[in-house]
Amino acid sequence: MPDTPPDRIAELTAAMAAADRDRAVQEVQTRHRAELVRHWDIAPGARVLEIGCGQGDMTAVLADAVGPHGHVLAVDVAEPSYGAPVTVGDSAARLAAGPLGPRIDFRFGFDVLDEEATAGIADGSFDHVVLAHCSWYFGSTGQLADTLARVRSWARGLCFAEWDLTPRSADRIPHLLAVLAQGQAAAYGHGEGANVQTPMSRDALRALLGPAGWRTVAEQRVETTGLQDADWEIAICRDMYAALAPDSAVARALRPTLDTLDALARPRANPPLDAYALTAR
Repeated sequence: MPDTPPDRIAELTAAMAAADRDRAVQEVQTRHRAELVRHWDIAPGARVLEIGCGQGDMTAVLADAVGPHGHVLAVDVAEPSYGAPVTVGDSAARLAAGPLGPRIDFRFGFDVLDEEATAGIADGSFDHVVLAHCSWYFGSTGQLADTLARVRSWARGLCFAEWDLTPRSADRIPHLLAVLAQGQAAAYGHGEGANVQTPMSRDALRALLGPAGWRTVAEQRVETTGLQDADWEIAICRDMYAALAPDSAVARALRPTLDTLDALARPRANPPLDAYALTAR
């Protein structure tokens, strides 16, 4: 699939509510999602289930890729009021009101492991199921494994993208430390202020696919230069740590990681980890 033209990236960016606050940031995020879709080769007319749609950054690009005869069911366990400064509900409403709206069905507060909620989804309902930068938000690897197994009969293909825990250069270590600290806090039962709950390596993800019925057919590294996620995760990590009781066991465990993070991180524009895009059948 060819690269998405710059003018189309600009149009997709404008469809997002977050673009009203910082268009440049949203454009970088949109361009990254378009690169993921290029690796996955999602064709016009495709039926897509997107799990963990959040603000809809990926949803907008998927809806563009499937065209007027395709469809995207975008689901998230979060309620519409979740998110700041723009809620996921506000962002979904912006997309739904635009030209891509007829191609998208948003469902928030939706758990794919809830058999009652998913009773209307039949085997073979989708061409692709997409999980893009959402697997680390699962409460456990078991929950992710159950989800991968649950959707196996619903779609012929899995499109998966996540950050790669192995930093390609030393200046990406602050992003790694921020992610690992959040995961450690969650393991201690203090993940309320964290963004990341269960950071997972590529090898760990691959180990889940086979038992869930998936076979990897393609995997590529995806360039992430310019993405702002490292700065965001570092800020979340520091805020999370500041909210802990200083003498608590989790705070004591995290202190060396936070000290190292503070020593290595730049004031801003910290390079993010690489990402990878995986396709399975």
